[in-house]
Amino acid sequence: MVTGTRKLLVVEDDPGLQNQLRWAFDGYEVMTVGNRQAALEQIRTYQPPVVTLDLGLPPDADGASEGFATLQDILRAAPHTKVIVVTGQADRENALRAVGMGAYDFFSKPINVELLSFLVNRAYRMHELESENRQLQQSRQHSPLEGIVASSKAMLEVCQTVEKVAPTNATVLLLGESGTGKELCARALHELSPRAKKRFVAINCAAIPHNLLESELFGYERGAFTGANKQTLGKIECADGGTLFLDEIGDLPLSLQAKLLRFLQERVIERIGGREEIPIDLRVVCATHQDLPAKIRSGEFREDLYYRMAEINVCIPPLRERENDTLLLAQTILVQMNLEQGKSMKGFTDDAKAAIEAYSWPGNVRELMNRMKRAVIMANDNRITAQDLELETHAAGGPTFNLREVREQAERQTVLRALTHSDGKITKAADLLGISRPTIYDLIRKHNVKV
Repeated sequence: MVTGTRKLLVVEDDPGLQNQLRWAFDGYEVMTVGNRQAALEQIRTYQPPVVTLDLGLPPDADGASEGFATLQDILRAAPHTKVIVVTGQADRENALRAVGMGAYDFFSKPINVELLSFLVNRAYRMHELESENRQLQQSRQHSPLEGIVASSKAMLEVCQTVEKVAPTNATVLLLGESGTGKELCARALHELSPRAKKRFVAINCAAIPHNLLESELFGYERGAFTGANKQTLGKIECADGGTLFLDEIGDLPLSLQAKLLRFLQERVIERIGGREEIPIDLRVVCATHQDLPAKIRSGEFREDLYYRMAEINVCIPPLRERENDTLLLAQTILVQMNLEQGKSMKGFTDDAKAAIEAYSWPGNVRELMNRMKRAVIMANDNRITAQDLELETHAAGGPTFNLREVREQAERQTVLRALTHSDGKITKAADLLGISRPTIYDLIRKHNVKV
């Protein structure tokens, strides 16, 4: 065994199995115990992230009562520990009961070391992710990227762009579907900029009637129109020194687009009914879910305004294109909802995880948050199910964790992409893949790919 910093506790009363498992896990510091008391001592002393627990422990080696009692005590002492329950071959009822009590997963004897190692590695990775999420929640008020949770390449690139652009004074246009987190990115641009101590002022151009939008943006002098009883500052003036966020800029009426363009060029405004030019120093961030080039072609949006406000374009991907982010986001939101609703939900059932990954999330992160909030409030058990989320069950059709299947799927997709890029030319496809012609022919036959 290669001793590492990762700790694994094996609770098993059979000395032979103890020895087998002690040497089976490379990269883990394996501790073995044979009863409940010893297991709890190890939990309190070393706090191992992952535990394998045999339900048949003395003094009830032929039953499961002592195993269930041990499981309950472990989760009470260390609620974030991932416990993998080891059961008899035909003991599915006890396995499901253990998962219902909070066990991470179950495994049936006889022991298949390779499969059990896979379960342990996955449990350890899940423990790491949840630990990172808790740290994010604890430090959220100090985080410049508050609320942004990402592990996918596409979203990490967005975060890197935000970090690069934030210290500059460039006008930024955020593009993305509704609910993808455009305002979160805008706030991050502000918090990471030298203007962070000044105001962040947001206005939704689609939420304010067109006849009121001009006065909201530019302000007005007393007597400028009926009901203007006092001088009122507009949003632009209120944001002086800070950041102005214009959300849904694609809905700005043409009559105001010219006035906004002049402000972006000259950095001065005139209040409605006023004659004085007022200089303003601020950072402008705009956002829209609309196709602005299409609106330019149809005459609904000024091309000169588009180029003035799109000095830097940041495209925020929809949730369906953020590989592996959905479940990570759901786990993060669960921590948040537990705090807000005073709940103590332990996590998700397997059918919920499969459903979350299979669903396309047309409403993006906003829809995920709404479904999670409803599920946390309405759930009858301590784990959220697909039914609680009002999603279809995809347990059988969810993503595979079988490494051989994953490799073959990736191999087939890569061969198909190479053939597509080479217009079906075998030699060129082989060069792209870095393999010989006989090898690519073998792969084509293996995966039944039609050229």
